[in-house]
Amino acid sequence: MDNLFSIKGRTALITGGSRGIGEMIAEGFVKAGAKVYITARKAPDCLATAERLSEYGTCIALPGDASGADGAKTLAAEYLKHEDGLDILVNNAGAAWEAPFAEFPEAGWDKVMDLNVKTPFFLTQALFEALKSRGTAEKPSKVINIGSIDGLSINMIQAYSYSASKAGILHLTKRMALELAQHNIIVSAIAPGAFPSKMNRVAADHADLVAQHVPSGRVGEASDMAGAAIFLASKAGDYVVGSTLAVDGGVTHARGGGGGIS
Repeated sequence: MDNLFSIKGRTALITGGSRGIGEMIAEGFVKAGAKVYITARKAPDCLATAERLSEYGTCIALPGDASGADGAKTLAAEYLKHEDGLDILVNNAGAAWEAPFAEFPEAGWDKVMDLNVKTPFFLTQALFEALKSRGTAEKPSKVINIGSIDGLSINMIQAYSYSASKAGILHLTKRMALELAQHNIIVSAIAPGAFPSKMNRVAADHADLVAQHVPSGRVGEASDMAGAAIFLASKAGDYVVGSTLAVDGGVTHARGGGGGIS
């Protein structure tokens, strides 16, 4: 039991780790004793977050644009300059685009789908050997894809490519999990609800209003997200294969496909 939730001494790479959900997970991992690499497109933010988190342990910044297949391969190559293997990959980097149906642009479709669906697949592919080298039957490597409850139920905000991408990554998680489990790499996903962040400005700026739509009566806190990710990354989550953990205070069940705030 002492080691059931331990990730001490393991090495993790978290995309989009400079802010929001990614930063919450990164901080939790660092405080739990993991060696954490974070990446983000904006170098100053990435470096600043890594410096802050290094007060608690080891956090290293790998700034750069990881979007698309080429970006994923570049990030993997940069990571492998530092390490010869990888224990935990968190595919968190994401984008959103909102526009009325009749005006929704192709650019808003391609940008979101490339970062939210294509990148996690090709980054995992590029790091497959690194993950495989660390995984054993007793201590498998982990891949955690960050989706959204908007991939599980309907949000009436007109973010069409975002909803499609999050449904896509959650389904892709299942398929990847079945392929990679034989190599001692366990793939799972988290579907966050309302967590205050720069991407979710409604939850950040109007937490009290959003909380009225959450059965548990509040928006998410950093410890909620860190705890879920540590569970999946640790031995405790070894038998969670291809499944998605909704961390949303019950919103998915409450809105049931008919809309609502996330």
